[in-house]
Amino acid sequence: MTIRKLLVANRGEIAARIIRTARAMDIATVAVFSDPDADAPFVAAADEAVRLPGATPGETYLRGELIVAAARATGADAVHPGYGFLSENAGFARACADAGLVFVGPSPEAIEAMGSKTAAKERMAAAGVPTLPGAVIGARGELDEAALRRAGEGIGYPLLVKAAFGGGGRGMRIVRAPDELAEAVAGARREAASAFGDGTVFLERFVERPRHVEVQVFGDTHGTVVHLFERECSIQRRYQKIVEEAPSPAVTPELRAELGAAAVAAAKAIDYVGAGTVEFVLDQSGRFFFLEVNTRLQVEHPVTELVTGLDLVRVQLQVADGEPLPDEVTGASITGHAVEVRLYAEDVPAGFLPVTGTLHRFAVPALPGVRVDAGVIDGSVVSTYYDPMLAKVIAYGPTRDAACRTLARALADAHLHGVTTNRDLLVGLLREDEFRRGAIDTGYLERHDPAELSRNPQEELAVRVHALAAALAGAAARRTDARVQATIPAGWRNVPNADASASFGVGDRTVDVAYRFGRDGVRASVDGERLDVTVGAVTAERVTLTVDGVRRTVDVHRVGDTSFCDSALGATELVEAERFPEPVAEEEAGSLHAPMPGTVVRVEVEEGAPVGAGTVVVVLEAMKMEHAVRAPHDGVVTSLHADVGQAVDTGHVLAVVTG
Repeated sequence: MTIRKLLVANRGEIAARIIRTARAMDIATVAVFSDPDADAPFVAAADEAVRLPGATPGETYLRGELIVAAARATGADAVHPGYGFLSENAGFARACADAGLVFVGPSPEAIEAMGSKTAAKERMAAAGVPTLPGAVIGARGELDEAALRRAGEGIGYPLLVKAAFGGGGRGMRIVRAPDELAEAVAGARREAASAFGDGTVFLERFVERPRHVEVQVFGDTHGTVVHLFERECSIQRRYQKIVEEAPSPAVTPELRAELGAAAVAAAKAIDYVGAGTVEFVLDQSGRFFFLEVNTRLQVEHPVTELVTGLDLVRVQLQVADGEPLPDEVTGASITGHAVEVRLYAEDVPAGFLPVTGTLHRFAVPALPGVRVDAGVIDGSVVSTYYDPMLAKVIAYGPTRDAACRTLARALADAHLHGVTTNRDLLVGLLREDEFRRGAIDTGYLERHDPAELSRNPQEELAVRVHALAAALAGAAARRTDARVQATIPAGWRNVPNADASASFGVGDRTVDVAYRFGRDGVRASVDGERLDVTVGAVTAERVTLTVDGVRRTVDVHRVGDTSFCDSALGATELVEAERFPEPVAEEEAGSLHAPMPGTVVRVEVEEGAPVGAGTVVVVLEAMKMEHAVRAPHDGVVTSLHADVGQAVDTGHVLAVVTG
């Protein structure tokens, strides 16, 4: 092994994951970090770290020259790009080679060959890989709507608009009718330019209700190319994968052989070296068509690792060092089943809005077969600058059903405090009948309302029980801190008819709790309704309650005025109301608020302009995605409080629309 020191040109969970394998191989590691990531876990995990001044990706992780300079300054031999950022940037791969650094990935020529999805499709078609018809739309200039319409008619509807130089769902739109095409192309160009630096897009036939199936490939410098079977990635939202698994429940041994052969042919067509993924759409009849080649390690690589027993990062480093693919790779087979979910900081019922804040607690139970690839720990800050993924949680089992059951339980029992996550959606999805049968496709979340999948059927009971538990735990905490009469039980009253009370904000409602301890037990009510309750052990962190004859233990984690409660009923966040709140100024009617922190990228109206319900007023960019803020009703824009380039926090009044 000639690689002795590895610089990881990435952040978050993938940086931590690469560092973990490198250290196990006795390779020293170097992290690079932006200012918001200075205290991130991946930085602490590395042997050395170099600051990239700034916050945005354009200032930091996309600055190839700074990363090469960091490698030189630390004496690194090699650079691993992870995924995203510069991982599929041929110029960066070439700059590493020019600096005498080993780039852990394919050649710049292979990256360039697949960097343009349109050129890639032409090359794949020539190699005999099935492809879909399409057309290219340039990055610059005014859109020729007549030419667009002709191109759309030639391809047929529905069709897909896709970024030519990127992935991850950014710059992607489904178009079902000709009059939607121009707007979709314009929006896709803007988003692609923002995310990838190039607004070129292309049109492609859209396959209705397809499965998204991809094949892991590996090539070495000795001419060997193999495939490591398929992954199912059909559960998506806005083309962002949410659930991945291996193997696919829809792929037979015969189809697996065909997919693998096509993927190997695709890799050989570009002299591929290293880890890559060939992505296909699989239609309802079992026909498959080429989508793209990802010339890097994929986010979902852990499911392949678990069913093959391989460490793909280790193999990447071995291949980068010139070694041939080992026997365990060329002779790999599938054992069992693995399912991965992406745990995001986002508010699903609010339309998957990304969420920022401090993650006060991040704890996933270590059940047998569960793996957690996380980029966060307790106290991590989720910012607006990067993708909102907190972690990948993966479960392995002898069967698909066993893996799904284990993963659902691990997520349900996780303590995730401080930021809203998509955990409830993931649990609901993993337990849903259609998913469990494997009857899935890319339209799954269109047929199954994400808000309904996320719904807790015991939510009302959970709020009542958790509110009482939070009140009792809060009282216990105050008694623990008391300087006098600390031995008196929490909630005790000398005056028999005096109740202790507390009020909590839960979402957009207020919950009032009253309780009184006496010699014959406890009397308690929530929102004026009496509870049949017996109180067991009470501490500041845990409360045992028997309500209506059912005993439950509630874990309580208090941060300031907020209590995070977890039990078998679910999770509840309760904010204790101030007893004597300060008066607040009344807000102007018709105010439109920023739904998340972000940057104003467009203001679509002027003061005094009439608008209809649904009219886009302001467009924000947060976590590399655009979010439109629309007028809730017909009216007139009486004031604007947003300028292009302005950074705004959640709740900032962007405009006022008076009806």
